[in-house]
Amino acid sequence: MADTVSTPATQKPHAGTGQSARKRAFTGIGAAVLLGAAGYGGWYFLFSGSRVSTDNAYVGADTAMVTPMVGGQVAAVLVGDTQSVRHGQVLVRIDDRDARIALASAEAELARAQRQFNETRATGSGLLAQVNARDAEIVRARAQLASADADATRAKVDYDRRRALSASGAVSGDELTSATNRLSGAQAAVALARAGLTQATSTKGAAQGTYSANQALTRGISAGESPEVLAARARVDQARLDLDRTIVRAPLDGVVTRRAVQVGQRLAPGATAMMIVPTAQMYVDANFKEAQLTRVKPGQKAVLTSDLYGGDVKYHGRIVGFAGGTGASFALIPAQNATGNWIKVVQRLPVRIALDPRELAQHPLRVGLSMEAEVELGND
Repeated sequence: MADTVSTPATQKPHAGTGQSARKRAFTGIGAAVLLGAAGYGGWYFLFSGSRVSTDNAYVGADTAMVTPMVGGQVAAVLVGDTQSVRHGQVLVRIDDRDARIALASAEAELARAQRQFNETRATGSGLLAQVNARDAEIVRARAQLASADADATRAKVDYDRRRALSASGAVSGDELTSATNRLSGAQAAVALARAGLTQATSTKGAAQGTYSANQALTRGISAGESPEVLAARARVDQARLDLDRTIVRAPLDGVVTRRAVQVGQRLAPGATAMMIVPTAQMYVDANFKEAQLTRVKPGQKAVLTSDLYGGDVKYHGRIVGFAGGTGASFALIPAQNATGNWIKVVQRLPVRIALDPRELAQHPLRVGLSMEAEVELGND
């Protein structure tokens, strides 16, 4: 009987102890939840409102298209895909034999133009001598005309005298005929001398014109300033430039990608041979929701992480600008919103973030890699 009385007395304290433990556990859990909620709320109000983030961000770069300026058969390709190149490094060699022939021809034309100019200048003294010689011819022609005029005057006087005496019979008919013939010959000589003077004057004018034209080509300029020589030199420069362009060089530092040229292939001017991605000049296009961009503006700092390296590697960038429209507005098939069953979709606007070249050198990225971007709104 004593055992039955003592058993309930010993069980009651254990039941009370279990209920008290559960109450304390629930109280601790509730306190922890409240503390966590308070902490999250404090963090949200203190920090979350000062930054925006997105994981819809991708690496981009302004790639360079390597295109030859001259056409020809490819003699050598010195690089391959994924290979790093430096600015000015030789990428492709084009067969330059045609270019060398063209350069030699242009140089020969330049030498010919220079020689022709020197000949034209040397001809000037000869043309001036011809002008002076024509002056002497004119003086001689004038003297001949004066002499012929004098002879014609004497013949006319002699003819008039004999004609007056012929009526009285003092002069025979033969003498009158001779005087008439001498007068006619003297008059013909005058006409001939006058024609000679006219010819000498015309010849001098032609010589003077030729000399003036020669002087217009050579006066006050050297062989290097002659238009013909300048044009020939320009053709030489163009031919030399075409020869230099048979060697295709890297326009910038970067990595070769999408190489589309092989040895023996004939390249046309402007054809794409390969692309070079500037790994030290990359950026990130972060597509933020339109509601996130209220306080975002150029110049603000951004912290980015890449899926390639994980959260341990952080990139520090700065916003440089916003795209001119949303991605949907520039899509190949734009959205048709003017329909009866239209549903509003939150749009995203690409934000360009420039990356630090030093950090890119330590942890290289490639175009198209995924990134996570977080912009600090309080920093301008």
